[in-house]
This record gives sequence, structure tokens and C-alpha cells, in this order.
Amino acid sequence: MTDNAFTFQTLHPDIIMDALFEQGIRVDSGLTPLNSYENRVYQFQDEDRKRYVVKFYRPQRWTTAQILEEHAFALELSADEIPLAAPLILNGTTLPEYQGYRFAVFQSLGGRQYETDNLDQMEWVGRYLGRIHQVGRRALFQHRPSIGINEYLLEPRTLLAASPLVPAALKDDFLSATDALIDAVRARWDENIATLRLHGDCHPGNILWRDGPLFVDLDDARNGPAVQDLWMLLNGDQAEQRMQLETIIEAYEEFNPFNMSELTLIEPLRAMRMVYYLAWLIRRWEDPAFPRNFPWLEEEDYWRRQTATFHEQVRVLNEPPLQLTPMY
Repeated sequence: MTDNAFTFQTLHPDIIMDALFEQGIRVDSGLTPLNSYENRVYQFQDEDRKRYVVKFYRPQRWTTAQILEEHAFALELSADEIPLAAPLILNGTTLPEYQGYRFAVFQSLGGRQYETDNLDQMEWVGRYLGRIHQVGRRALFQHRPSIGINEYLLEPRTLLAASPLVPAALKDDFLSATDALIDAVRARWDENIATLRLHGDCHPGNILWRDGPLFVDLDDARNGPAVQDLWMLLNGDQAEQRMQLETIIEAYEEFNPFNMSELTLIEPLRAMRMVYYLAWLIRRWEDPAFPRNFPWLEEEDYWRRQTATFHEQVRVLNEPPLQLTPMY
């Protein structure tokens, strides 16, 4: 079975409820699907009216060892009293299996949306990221990948070149822009930067707020530079981003030192995410959820815009990186 084969076609509600029942959990409500394209995630109540979330992992994406590493990291963070969604241990494991599907169950964490323009909330998040990275520095993942040029740029480039979704009339221009972006990132990427275990996908949508931040979704946890967990929190113009970054780092350093040279990696990491995201959409195109939710991927205008976006990111990469005030 290939990575982009659709593999959830037999995951029906009765399968989900049977899988949970086998673990001693009786669903006493409907299964409410939550927003997740990569996996299948549902919220439900049991017979004691306790709310849970169950996540069925996409087959073929992560190995069992890689998922268990993610779970071990989450439990390690939870043991350090960091507020996040950690998997429950059911019958001695965090990763039960039923009819070929691996899944995990979590307590449902309620909360409101993290406010991206609220510097007080940003300070809290920075403080907790410092604590998360304290734990992340204790050891590296042994089975999960590390952020790097090959996974985020070179492999996606090969996939994009072969994909019929990129219109033939636009493909040469698009690939030329992709190659220029890869070259610009290569010139600025530091292979020797210190790495640690990261959340990996710490954007505002993965932070809930309830008397403080609640971190969710470690599905993309991997090794990488600390700044990977900071830069996706930034928004607005450069002056606003500078103020936000100063707020985050000042709070972060209450618990963990931050290597200021990593600021030069923000735009390379942004470029890598752009290319990786496109390749992810193509890998998942055989899943019916993707053509239904991303129909513009088949439109020529979309690929023209992506070509222009890549050229613009090359321009940004050629500008001086974001710098903070001398107090840092």
C-alpha cells in the first residue's frame, strides 16, 4: 500500500465503538468528528458522561515505534505538569490496535481559541515552550525524523515534479521557482544547529486557552531547532513580529536559554513548510476528503499563485533576517 493510498474506507462508526468497547470504554453519545485531515479524530462521551477524544492514526504514515515515541514524550511533558493532551494508558498501552487500526484515547480538553494578538497570552505560551524545550533537550527522538532539507524540500520537489496536479503548461515555471527557493534555503540552512525534541507544529490552532495555554496535537513532533516551535506564533508586519518575538523569548528564557542565531532560520523554515505542505496535499489526494476540501489544487490559478509566492519568499530570504533589540 502506498503512502497516498486512501486507508480509512473501512473505519465505520461501529468499528470505532467496538474498538473502544474492547478497551473498556462504552460510547454513550454520538461520535463528533473533529477537524483533522491527516488522522480521523472523534469526540464522545462515555456512560459516566466523561468526555474523551479518540484518534485513529492514518495507516502507513508513522511506524508504531514513532507513534509510541510521541506518546512517551507527551507523558513525559505531562509528568512535568505541562498542560497538554497526553494519551491514556489502556490495558498497559497508549496505542491499542483493532482490525488493523492503531488508535489513542485522550481526555477531552475544553478551551477557547488562543488569541494571536494578545501579548499576555503570548507570554504564557513562551513560558511553557521554555518548559517544553527543557524536557525536549533531555534526549532526542530515536525513531522520529529531524527537520531538514531532504524531507522538507528535496523529497517534496520530486513528488511535485511527478504530479499530474501541477498543470503541464505551468510546471516548468513552478519547478524553476521551487528550485530557486531550495537554493535560497540551502544557502541559509545550518546543518550544525543544535536540535531537540519539538512539538513540531506549534501554530495557534494547536493551542487552546483555559486559565492558561493547553497544547494539543503532537502528531508532527520531531527533532529540530528550538525556533521551529516559536516562529509560527508570529503574525503581522515586521515591527509587530519583533515585539511578539521579544515577548516570547523573554518568557521562554525564564526556563531555557534561547540561541539567538536561530532567528536566521525563521524564513528558511517558513519556506520549507510551504513546499512540504504542497507535497502533503499531493500525497493525500487519493483520500476523498482532500479533493472535497482542497478543490483549488486542480486550478491553474492556484499554481500560478504558488509560483509567485515562492518567488516572493526567495526575495524575503535575500533580505536581512529578523533581529531583536540589543537587550537580547
